[in-house]
Amino acid sequence: MRSRWNKLFRHQTIRSPVNTVRQQKKDTPEDQSNIEERPSNQDNVNSPVHYNQAGIECIDAIEAALDEGFEYYLQGNVMKYLWRYRYKNGAEDLKKAEWYNRKLIELKEKK
Repeated sequence: MRSRWNKLFRHQTIRSPVNTVRQQKKDTPEDQSNIEERPSNQDNVNSPVHYNQAGIECIDAIEAALDEGFEYYLQGNVMKYLWRYRYKNGAEDLKKAEWYNRKLIELKEKK
């Protein structure tokens, strides 16, 4: 596990995302400190830009770090997104739950 972890984190460069759009946060004063950057054509379900730094996907780093606990991490995320979809992001959260569920199925089929 440690060698896989080291392989994932051998890159130190952190790049800012390309194609960003400036978006004012809701319910905040109109000052520049509350403006955040987000990619303009980002797929928030399958490959969000903010989860990939220096060519390393966050999910791969988590898998390397958790080893056998990764299965429980995936299960917890499925539960989280199913729990909150009515109150937060609707269909997008259902798609995220589906994504984590597919990842969990792939993991179980490998074993």
